[in-house]
Amino acid sequence: MTSFIDKAKIKLLSGNGGNGMVAWRREKYVDKGGPAGGDGGKGGDIYLTADENMTTLMDFTYQSIFKSECGENGRGKGQNGASGKNLYIKVPVGTVVRDLKTNKIIADLKENERTILVAKGGRGGRGNIRFATAQKRAPQYCEPGEPGVERYLELELKLIADVGLLGMPNAGKSTLISVISSAKPKIADYPFTTIVPNLGVVRKPTGDGFVVADIPGLVEGASKGIGLGHEFLRHVERCKFLIHVVDLTAENPIKNFLTINEELSKHSDRLASTYQIVVLNKTDAVDVDFIKNIKKEFLKYSNDIYSISAVTKDGLDTFLNFVYKKVEEIEKPEIEIETDEDFGAYDNDDSGFAVYKTGKNEYCVEGGKLFRLANVTDSQNTEQINRFQNILNSMGVFEALKQAGVKDGDEIKIGHIVFDYYD
Repeated sequence: MTSFIDKAKIKLLSGNGGNGMVAWRREKYVDKGGPAGGDGGKGGDIYLTADENMTTLMDFTYQSIFKSECGENGRGKGQNGASGKNLYIKVPVGTVVRDLKTNKIIADLKENERTILVAKGGRGGRGNIRFATAQKRAPQYCEPGEPGVERYLELELKLIADVGLLGMPNAGKSTLISVISSAKPKIADYPFTTIVPNLGVVRKPTGDGFVVADIPGLVEGASKGIGLGHEFLRHVERCKFLIHVVDLTAENPIKNFLTINEELSKHSDRLASTYQIVVLNKTDAVDVDFIKNIKKEFLKYSNDIYSISAVTKDGLDTFLNFVYKKVEEIEKPEIEIETDEDFGAYDNDDSGFAVYKTGKNEYCVEGGKLFRLANVTDSQNTEQINRFQNILNSMGVFEALKQAGVKDGDEIKIGHIVFDYYD
């Protein structure tokens, strides 16, 4: 049986934008060729897309880091760098996406092929051809590309099943789902044989079908972490209704039934109020009088009670005909999960910086955008240095240096560029 993984953590790195290019047009018979540096390409975005063919997050246990392509740097002759390819990551339908940094839910992928942007690639930097004006015909500078986005996400799968099977361990849920659907769960005569949710498609006489989820057995105290089922109750929250399988050979079937419902109410009010069909299973192992008497007792709690034997299939047809009817009648609940509308999928801003005093008369300024600007600035080119200092001034770097106590003649280092400060 395939392992079932319903939670996973992944790291995303969208592509960096390519740097712009400083280049010149040099062709025979072309006088004053001018700037010819192209723009850098845009970095690739990262998307999550819901795929109904996936039923587990197991793939993410083998790969948890995803990177999209970076944009190419600009080239000479006005040629722009190629943009990086976007990356599409498939996840199962029913996946809820949480940003681990903010702990906010950013998406609920409950429809097939629904796609969301989760990490935007960096913008490509402009080449020097873009800075040419009538007054400045030979710009000696270009722009660096924007960085990509680094993001840590948690994926949580909530199964999208029409009907959920509930019951105590060894109540016969696995046997039931194996005879009414194509599912092949592990079946044995001891409790907790089902340790992961099983999904099965039940075919109706009309030819279409519906999905049934066999949830691992609940026990008393499940809502506090006892047993297995508490981990999987969230999977039945989106079911149309529940089939509560009761083991007639148990010591106290009614007590077991009430215990399960108590755990449902502790988990959520919505689950506690979800419609249930009660199935009294294993009629082949008890006498007829016992079945009649206990059925009367269960009428206190439900009007829809069916007695069956999943092993011999006795009573199965009548029960299934009623289930088919309820599948048609009951609408799937609309569960809206509040998502963060201000999620920063488009946030590539790395213009923040920090000023450090590294010596008696030495200061260092660090920041993503500043490093990238320094990387494309020629420290021997006066025009490029002047533009770099103008950008520092507009970003508030010089004001921050003053607040840090800088004095005339102190040395300032930003990336590979070192200069003396004068007000």
